[in-house]
Amino acid sequence: MDRDLKYQVIRSRRRTVAIQIKPDGAIVVRAPERLPEKEIHKFVESKREWICKHLERLQSEPEYADEPEMLTTEDIRRLADEASKVIPERVKIYAPMVGVTYGRITIRNQRTRWGSCSSKGNLNFNCLLMLTPLEVIDSVVVHELCHRKEMNHSKRFYEEVYRVYPEYDKWHAWLREHGQAIMRRM
Repeated sequence: MDRDLKYQVIRSRRRTVAIQIKPDGAIVVRAPERLPEKEIHKFVESKREWICKHLERLQSEPEYADEPEMLTTEDIRRLADEASKVIPERVKIYAPMVGVTYGRITIRNQRTRWGSCSSKGNLNFNCLLMLTPLEVIDSVVVHELCHRKEMNHSKRFYEEVYRVYPEYDKWHAWLREHGQAIMRRM
């Protein structure tokens, strides 16, 4: 796919550059406030192959004749209540295996993320994880806990993930395949 990549830049007080591809195919680049435009463009070009691969995958996803069954406010509240019981228990199981401590656990309803870990060790998880198999929940929990050791996606980070959760690839693939359909229900 050789084409000019059009993207929106959102600047904030972050330290790194990140690329997000939205379900509609829009490319959003999140960048530090003072990073020169030229550096942002260079970063986007260095990720061209990854971007194109994801855009092609989006285009090849089957069009849904029926809209997915949308979740009601009550459904989301129920999922959040369930997640606030299940996920902290999974974190308690895996944190000692990873060998880390953690701060506050927050359950959210988000359209783009399954989990995140702050530099202070606070963990956030999406309540929609309750619509996935327990193994997927565990893979996200382990992923976020491993960020307590490595705040990046380096080789060392993934070595830690696989050490604790050898089946990570299988369940990460499940989430990649089914996750967008689940998020579209919001």
